[in-house]
Parts: sequence; structure tokens; C-alpha cells
Amino acid sequence: MKILRTPDQRFTDLPGFSFAPRYLEDLLEAQGCRIHYVDEGPAEAETVWLCLHGEPTWSYLYRKMIPVFVQAGHRVIAPDFIGFGRSDKFVEDAAYTFELHRNMLLAFIERLDLQNIHLVCQDWGGLLGLTLPMALPQRFAGLLVMNTAFATGEQPLGEGFTAWRDFARSHPDLDVAALMKRSTPILSDAEAAAYAAPFPDVTYKAGVRRFPDMVADKPDAPGAKISRQARDWFKSEWRGKSFMAIGMQDPVLGPAAMKYLHGLIPGCPAPLEVHDAGHFVQEWGKPIAERALAKLR
Repeated sequence: MKILRTPDQRFTDLPGFSFAPRYLEDLLEAQGCRIHYVDEGPAEAETVWLCLHGEPTWSYLYRKMIPVFVQAGHRVIAPDFIGFGRSDKFVEDAAYTFELHRNMLLAFIERLDLQNIHLVCQDWGGLLGLTLPMALPQRFAGLLVMNTAFATGEQPLGEGFTAWRDFARSHPDLDVAALMKRSTPILSDAEAAAYAAPFPDVTYKAGVRRFPDMVADKPDAPGAKISRQARDWFKSEWRGKSFMAIGMQDPVLGPAAMKYLHGLIPGCPAPLEVHDAGHFVQEWGKPIAERALAKLR
């Protein structure tokens, strides 16, 4: 399969994002793709915050949260999924599967030998990330969850999501900067452009196109069974500390979806409701990270 690599010059002078790039180039589960990740804070830190982005974002999404965790003396790891950010990109849409992304994440965690992980997830970072602790329970100790779900395929997808999926299907060359600006008006033009930096043209956007169609809409859809297993595991087996933040203006995974998710996570305290935030709640990330530090410490 043909693989593209976004030119490095696309990532120069991005506002608020001066973190040094790091790469894994021989991760077998990545099927030949080079994986980019941010790795900040002391390597020997006791706590590791593993920050997983969603669609159509990348590790840039966590630029406001990373410094808070690092200043607390912790280590922060923020990988880019295959097809996103500074990671390599398959040209063919069909190359992207739930299994590909999940297997890459599991192998990534084990390659870096991450311990005492606090999982930070939103959107597809949660649809995938919430299935990881049951596979590696000894490595996970905490959870910060934002605007996401278990993709079990058991419930009809809401109107907000189906409208987004239809929009994505009809815009194969999605204008990422315009989407981010429209959904998150507090972004500057330069910040919105930074979200679009990984995608010079339509040939780089196969991963972006695929994620909306990968959300399980029936019980036998790819990823649905393992998502149900993860949901049940959290309900009965999760013993880590948890915290939830909700972007209250999210039309897709907003208060109703998050209230349901909250009931599946034992011991999760009352959520932090970020009233002005939409789907990309990390753009209000500094106070969320500060509150998470206090709750999960």
C-alpha cells in the first residue's frame, strides 16, 4: 500500500506547539508507517499521561494540557494515529480499520514500556482508548475521559452523528481548518490552520475520511464486540481513579451521551461541565488538566 509522509516544513512555527517530534519507525503493527509522538517530562516520572486524539485532530489538540502535567513532574505521551498528524498516512481508505489503530496503540504502549498510565481520551481517542485497559490492566491507573463513548453498535447513532457522517461522506477533501474554526470559535486562524497542517491535499486525508464510517452502527460491526467487552470490563473490573470533563455544547457526544458513559465508570466523581466548550473540549484544556491532577493525584 502506498504511504505518504507530510513534509516537515508543514509543522514549523505552529502556535503553542514547540514540542520536539519523536518517532517509532519499526512498529510491526503499524504496517510500515512511521509513528509520531510527543514525549515530554521526565522519563523516570512515576505517572504517565497518555493523551489520545480523535477526528480530524492530532497531538496538537493537547498543547494546552501537556504543560500542566509536565509542570507537576509527570511524563506526557501523545501519539498521532496512523493517517493523522506527523504520523505516516495510507493513501487507500480501506487500509484504515479499528483493528489497525487498536493494535498499533497496544504495541506502542508495550514498546515504550509505559507504566502507571493515566489515559486521557476524547472522540476516537476514547472509542479506541477505552478498549486498551482491559488488555493491559497492570499498566493503567487513571482515566480522564472527555466527550466520547464505547462504540458497541447496540444503540442507534444519534442525529448529530449521522449528520456529521453524511457531511464527511460528501466532502472527501474535508477543509479541516474551516471545520475546526466552525466547531471551536475560540481558535485563531493560525491555530485552525495548525490542525490542517498534516494534510497538504486530498491524498493525505484517507484516515480523516474513514473515521466517521468506522463508528459501529450495528452489533456485528468491526470493533463493536471488543467495545462491548471493554464496557463490561469497566463496569466490573476497573479499579483506577477516574475523572470526566464534558464539553456541554457538543452536538454529537454531549451531556446525554456523557451521562450514560459516567454511569459505566465505577467511582467516577461528578463531571466537570465546561459550558462554553463543544466537541473539542481540550481547547479549554488548562483548567481541565488542573482539575484532573487534583482528582487523580
